[in-house]
Amino acid sequence: MPRKLEFVGLLPTHGGTDSMPDPRYDFSSNANALGPCPSVLVAVRNADVTRYPDPQYTQLRETLAAHHRTTPDRIVVGAGASELILRLIRCIDGSVTQLAPTFSEYAHGSRTMRRRLISARSPAAFLRAQAAHPGIGFVCWPNNPTGDTWPLDFISAAAAAGPLVVDLAYASLCEEGHSAAIEAVAQGAYRLYSPNKAFGLTGIRGAYVITPRVDRRLTQAAPSWVVGRDAVAFLEAVVEPEAHAWLAAARPRLQGWRERLAASLQRLGLSVRQSPATFLLAKVGDAARIAESLRRCDIRVRDAGSFGLRQWIRLSAQPPATQKALLAALEKIL
Repeated sequence: MPRKLEFVGLLPTHGGTDSMPDPRYDFSSNANALGPCPSVLVAVRNADVTRYPDPQYTQLRETLAAHHRTTPDRIVVGAGASELILRLIRCIDGSVTQLAPTFSEYAHGSRTMRRRLISARSPAAFLRAQAAHPGIGFVCWPNNPTGDTWPLDFISAAAAAGPLVVDLAYASLCEEGHSAAIEAVAQGAYRLYSPNKAFGLTGIRGAYVITPRVDRRLTQAAPSWVVGRDAVAFLEAVVEPEAHAWLAAARPRLQGWRERLAASLQRLGLSVRQSPATFLLAKVGDAARIAESLRRCDIRVRDAGSFGLRQWIRLSAQPPATQKALLAALEKIL
């Protein structure tokens, strides 16, 4: 009889999305609850996906470079942040250092590439690990899932000790001054941008890295046509003034929803850690059990066990009616 193949351990553990039908209420994704951005959605829908994109992504890289005031040869396009994280680890030798608890893809990439993983628990420990174990470092700002905004002088020092990747997936969801400050001090790092969360289109797998200097290894390590024309249209549209104006108007509303959710959870007696973006952590005890129980109520949350936080769930800012459904279910389960 043929032996059944076991794939346990080969696939990443996400903790949010699953293979079941989409729930009625989804707190697991950090996609903009007001999205998708209308102008960006129009651009994606108008993309001619009957044809191959330019394999060099020339116009896209020029557009992104102009927006960030850099040169096109420092822009590397990828199929989402996860693909670029894996490519960065593949191309840069040595250990992988992360500031934990944090996004699980850094650890998954280190396992995939059979690299040593060092999980530092403070900025000072991170800098010591960089010195003791040369390789590539990852810092998420603000951190997913804790919401920590690491000191700017630490980012600057870590970039100088590098190679350092600063993951800016949630920076554009913070107040504009915050994101501008982190971008300024991270000039010596690999800056990773995945704007699909901020613009409400997480199904579009498009992201990019701005390298601190020209690094052709990253481009050469990519498969041909790493993203399609839909992702090209998406990335070109998100840097347009219309899209930025929409996001600026959305931020206060999203932050108000986050603060309202935090207050409601605290009234239930739960400990809460807010981020400056659109998500928070709630301490519920057995997070896996709570997440499973909520899923049966047609509510999906992010079990933070994959971050090493087995008592916490991560929740995104959602409209008041959606919050009401979550709070009613939690009252019964807890």
